[in-house]
Amino acid sequence: MSAASTGAQAVRPARGTGGAVRAARGFAERAWLVVLAAVLWEAVTRVVEETYFPPPTTIARALRELWFGGPASHLFLTDKAMDDFATSLTHLFIGWAAAGAAGVAVGAAIGRSAVLNDLLNPVLEFLRAVPPPTLVPFFIMVFQLGATMQVVTIAFGVVWPVLLNTAEGVRTVEPLQLETARVFGVGRGRRLLTVILPAAAPKIFAGLRVALSFALILMVLSELFGSTAGIGSELIGAQRSFELPRMWAAIVMLGILGLLFNALFMLLERRLLAWHTGARRLEG
Repeated sequence: MSAASTGAQAVRPARGTGGAVRAARGFAERAWLVVLAAVLWEAVTRVVEETYFPPPTTIARALRELWFGGPASHLFLTDKAMDDFATSLTHLFIGWAAAGAAGVAVGAAIGRSAVLNDLLNPVLEFLRAVPPPTLVPFFIMVFQLGATMQVVTIAFGVVWPVLLNTAEGVRTVEPLQLETARVFGVGRGRRLLTVILPAAAPKIFAGLRVALSFALILMVLSELFGSTAGIGSELIGAQRSFELPRMWAAIVMLGILGLLFNALFMLLERRLLAWHTGARRLEG
């Protein structure tokens, strides 16, 4: 028994090392095209002078000057980075979280009630068809320029994928699961929390992931209107002053954030839904 345990323990580090190597290899396989494009971009812009497309090294220098030239004690973040990132990400996550909570609540309600679905569906379909940017002037009139307007813009624009996915997930819960809960005397509220929403979790998480991508876009859009801090504000300020390296630095920063958010969310989703995947495999 002891020898077997020792052998199992000896295998674990190798398994973890192999996983790290596979992850590094997978990242390299995905990143090579980006690196090649950056090298070609740098080479072309050094030979052919192009006003609107500064070399990647110039953009990297602007990134450092704007946000990543701080002391090591601050993780190399500048004071401007602290201000811009805190402002932008606070608005983004508050709007996304509010939309997520509202989307799950309303989606679960209309997913479980055919009457409520028939009653609300025309209104929801109309609101969903309205492009969020067209409502920004209205939100400015109601909430004035500032954090509230930006959060509301984000929340309104990203609630729909969460709401629709939740409703679809709730509708497609297997009848056997619901019947089993009824047989064991599980009440409606507890049934919703312990059976229906967990069964619909994969669709809900898919909606939240799409909503997070939209939230980044709407965060930038909302900061283009009268904001004095944030990545979107830096982007529009650089465009107005024709400082193209700064403008491209903001664009690249937004792309990096988008990739980072998506990777972190997918990692979280895999961890939280591991039980769901395992259950499906056992059922199969």
